[in-house]
Order: sequence, then structure tokens, then C-alpha cells
Amino acid sequence: MSTRTIASLFALHVIAAISATHGEQVLVDLGEPLDLRAIPARAVALSLRGEGKGRALRLETNTGHAWPGIDLKAPGGKWDLSKHGHVAVDVTNCGTKEVTVCLRVDNPGADGRKNCLTERVELKPGSEGTITVKLPQGSAAGESLQFVGMRGTPIDGAAKLDPGNVVNLVIFTPKPKTAHAFEVTNIRAGGKPDRGSSGDLPDPFFPMIDEFGQYMHKDWPGKTHSLGEMHSRIAEEATDLATHPGPEGWNRFGGWAKGPQLEATGFFRVAKHRDKWWLVDPEGRLFWSNGIDGIRDANATPITGREHYYAALPAEDSPFGQFYSPGKWAPRGYYKDKGGYRQYDFTRANLLRKYGVNWQDRFAGLSHRRLRSWGVNTMANWSSEAIYLKRKTPYVVAVHFGSPDLRASKGMWKKFSDVFDPGFREGLAKRLAREAGKSAGDPWCIGYFVDNELGWGKDVSLAVATLCCPADQPAKRAFVADLKAKYREIAALNTAWGTSHSSWEALLAAMGAPDVKKAGGDLRDFYSKTAETYFRTVREEVKRIAPEQLYLGCRFSNRNDRAVRAAAVYCDVISFNRYTYSVERDRLPKGIDKPMIIGEFHFGALDRGMFHTGLRKADNQEHLASGKCAWLGNLAAQSGFLCQSGFNWVRDV
Repeated sequence: MSTRTIASLFALHVIAAISATHGEQVLVDLGEPLDLRAIPARAVALSLRGEGKGRALRLETNTGHAWPGIDLKAPGGKWDLSKHGHVAVDVTNCGTKEVTVCLRVDNPGADGRKNCLTERVELKPGSEGTITVKLPQGSAAGESLQFVGMRGTPIDGAAKLDPGNVVNLVIFTPKPKTAHAFEVTNIRAGGKPDRGSSGDLPDPFFPMIDEFGQYMHKDWPGKTHSLGEMHSRIAEEATDLATHPGPEGWNRFGGWAKGPQLEATGFFRVAKHRDKWWLVDPEGRLFWSNGIDGIRDANATPITGREHYYAALPAEDSPFGQFYSPGKWAPRGYYKDKGGYRQYDFTRANLLRKYGVNWQDRFAGLSHRRLRSWGVNTMANWSSEAIYLKRKTPYVVAVHFGSPDLRASKGMWKKFSDVFDPGFREGLAKRLAREAGKSAGDPWCIGYFVDNELGWGKDVSLAVATLCCPADQPAKRAFVADLKAKYREIAALNTAWGTSHSSWEALLAAMGAPDVKKAGGDLRDFYSKTAETYFRTVREEVKRIAPEQLYLGCRFSNRNDRAVRAAAVYCDVISFNRYTYSVERDRLPKGIDKPMIIGEFHFGALDRGMFHTGLRKADNQEHLASGKCAWLGNLAAQSGFLCQSGFNWVRDV
């Protein structure tokens, strides 16, 4: 039976021909007749453009689905791609907006997290790019290894995908906020399998972590191989820091010494200069904050259940035994709900090895010198008080505190606070009181981030959650009081909402969500009131203890415009944590003109001993550097951004 006859049995004409020139396997031949109606599609209109080998498959997506895209099924049920190193597709953005396009390679049972691998490309209008999914190269030994509590492993993701049993390719755009149009061509598998790190696994594989906390079975530039090598780097770095003390154009705060002279207030402030928002340093100089998060000397890792990973954990009674400690914070993942775990801090152990008994003071001073030498002028969120209070680099303070929960709310890290409970203000005031005589009134302190990545939810989520709380929830009592003041009689509310509550007390006791469409106006009003109460209360307490410092917001991770509008009223600066490849599309809601801070972002690569890239992947250090330069250039070119902070500091000592 001919290939053409076989292909006619499937929804898509797919061939398994091998290109003699490049060793590539064409997975989808767009030059052959295709039945577009048979391609599984979600919120996508499909068409073909061009002729012959130059033909492209055009996808025009809309916002009717969270993941608009298509499935390209394998002929005969699967592709065997075990002889190839990657799957790739070329993409052109034909629309007027920047677009993110993803390629997912599936095994049976793929669900977006398991049994699949996904990569992406972000394209400006009119630009072209290639999405490449590296195929893992596991081995019989690797398949039997059990890894505990890890997001990535040393065996190239072999636990997530079998290249010999690829059943589907998914091309999609993630959670678009607008319609997009893009074309895909040259859907293929290619390259040679990279057996380097997983095809020749040592047997036994464990232990895999050496005495310094590094992966044992691979080498890379900058890896520490001995204590002597670690000590030799002290002199090397001292020479480098002396040669490169920092940018010549900086003043002592890292402001633009030869730039415009604005009013000097003795503290950091925000101001608009020539239609662009800026931070202004205490000496009145323009200050664009380039920061790094988490500048501290601690970075413990759990060892419970993973003791077999480590080649040389120290004895408890040795000088390095002091770096064992109990841990309990595990909001998700393997250690969640396990009642705590034991952990070890290789960072502190290595600092003791390198600098001796006064390692803490030496590391603190060195951190300031390093930052200035590298062109970094801000110790950003999560940094150590013991380091930033040396007052040699401007810093921000992370403020976290305990307060009563809004019990029916949800969040990535915790429930939302009940901002109508007096305990909310009391808890914040108690925490901020600790800043008196430290950061409060300190010219080196830029300001305060209060909370982080709160569960603001979508649309009116916090108002709905409030109604789902018990009757004794202060927020619910405040909401019902507002409704009673508006409608006066419960019958009037029942008419508006389509409900049948017998009394206001019955509404207070009820714990169900109303019809969001019918109750929408009231839900929107109370959501806004919740957000306004949150930001107003925080601002009042921050300014009470530190009137000269800036209130830098709550570090939004998701965007709810009602919450952002409330933040714009009370925050000196609105902050966002943005793990994206670009901030070109980032804008505040219409009508708001406020300065913004990016509190966290990063790119990660696996060529320096890491097992997981984090939230945004780079191919290697060179790709990481070019991506960061492009990201920062785009950020600096926009008028609203004051700074960015890379996440995270502790990688080497």
C-alpha cells in the first residue's frame, strides 16, 4: 500500500520521509492535500497559504478558549523519534500584536504537565522564529531512578517523555487576551540524540551531589572541584573587583551622577522627568533601579527522603553540622502536608569553608562590592537585613505578617486576608514596628513591599469568596451591611439577585455563591471596596512608621484591573512579578499614570549544573544573556517602569 493511500486513512496527511540533505523527518507535509476540517482545533480558524514546499498553515485564534490551538496526530498512532534530538516548527507572526506560540510534544496520557514537553517562542508583529523541543535521551538505568521532591532531574526530562512513542503535536497560544494570526511551516524532527548527560549514566548513579552541593556526574565552567580551588578564587575575585569597582557615572547611591539635578530631599522618591517616571535618589539624581532579589547567605535544601543523593553530608558534631535545621514551609509539592522535614544549607557550609569563622561579615561586605562592580544598584526583595543594613547599597524591605484569613478565599501561597477584621491592621502594625530604628527613616531604604503574589483572583472572586464565608467573618458582615443599606428590604435584594433569602440574617448564614450575572454590580462594588480597604490600610501603616519611605505595592502576579486601580490610588509605585520573555505588552489600565516596578523575573539555563530552568527557559548562558539584555532594553524604553529585580541571588559564593 502506498504512503499516499495510508495517509488518506487519517485526518491529516503526515509522512515519515527522511530528508537526505539534513537528516530531518518531515512530520507534517503541508505541500500535500490536507483536510483542515479533520484537524482537532480549539478557538482557531485554519487556512493554507502559498503553494508547494512554501505552503504554510495559518492559525487565526480568538479568546474563546484558554489554550486556542490544534492537534496534529501521528499516523498509525505514533512517531518513533528516538533517532532524533528535537522536534521543531517555524512560526511567523502575521498579526498586529506580539504573540506567544507553543509547541507541545505528547506521549499517551499527556495533560500539559505529565507525559509531554513544551517550548515556546515570543514573536513581535511580522517576525519569524523557530520553536524547538529537545527530545530527552533516557536509558534503561535512568528509567529506574527515583527522584524525590524535584521539578527537574539530571536525565534530561526522560521521565516526562518517551521519544519512541510520540502520538501528538499541539500548537497553541497560552491564555491570549486578544485575537492572533500566525503561520507555521516546516514541522519536523531532526538533529542527533545528545547522549552526553544521560546515555552513559554511572552505575550506581547515587550519590549524585558532592560535598559542595554540586551535581557530581557533569562538569561546567566555574564548578568547584576542590577546597584549594575555592580558596584560590578569593584572590582572583579581589583582583577583578579592584579592576572593576563599578560604573564611573554613579554617585554613592548608584544614581546618575552627571545627569539632571532634581530636588534633593534626603530620601528616595518618585518623580516624572521629561514625561518619564523615575526614582530620584536622596541627592536628587535620577536612579534606575537594577536589582537582584534574595541577597542573603542562606539557601537550605530538604534532605529528608533524599539522603541517598548526597556523597558527603557532614557529621552532626562537626563544624559543618551547625547547618542542619528543621524545615516546614511547603505550600505545594512533595513535602506538602508531611509535617516538616530536615534540611541542610550548602551555601553557608561553603561560606565557612571559603572564608573561615568570620564568614558572615566577610560575605556581607563582599556582596555590596560585587553588586556595584556588576552594575547592580539595588538589594531587592527577600534580602538579608544583616547585609543591607550595612548601608552601602540602596535596598527595599519585604514585609510579611500574620492576619486573619478570608476563609473561603484561595491563593497560590496563602488565603487572602480579611481586611475588615481589626486583626489585619494590628498584625501589619506589629510587623512594621520592627522597622523603627532600622529601615524606617534610613536614606538607603527605597521603600517597602507589603505581601507578595496575593490571590486577587479574577473579576469579582474576592466578593464571591466573602459570601461563601461563615456568618462570623467580618468581611461578610461588612458586605451584608452594605447590601442592607442599599436595598433596605431583603425582598428587594431577592428580586435583583434572583434569590429567596428569608431575611438578612439568612443571607448572612448562607454560604453559597450567587448568580454572578444577576449580582454582578454588587459583587464588583464590594470587590473594589475590599481592594481599596487593603491598599488604604497598608499605606496608612507604612507611612505611620516610615513617612519618608515609598509604599511599593503588593507584587501582583496576576492582574485584576479592579485591584490595580485601587493600588494606583494608594501605592507610590505599583509592583508586578513578571515571568515573561517580554514586557512590551505590559500596560496599566486605561486612565492610570503611575510608576511601575518589576519585582521578579528571570531566565534559566541548564549548562551550569542546574536541573530545572525555572519559569522561563534559556538554551545556555549566551542565550540567557542576550534574552536579559533585550528584556531590560525593552523595559527601560518604556515610560512607566522604574526598575527590575532578577530572581535570585544565591548560585555561587
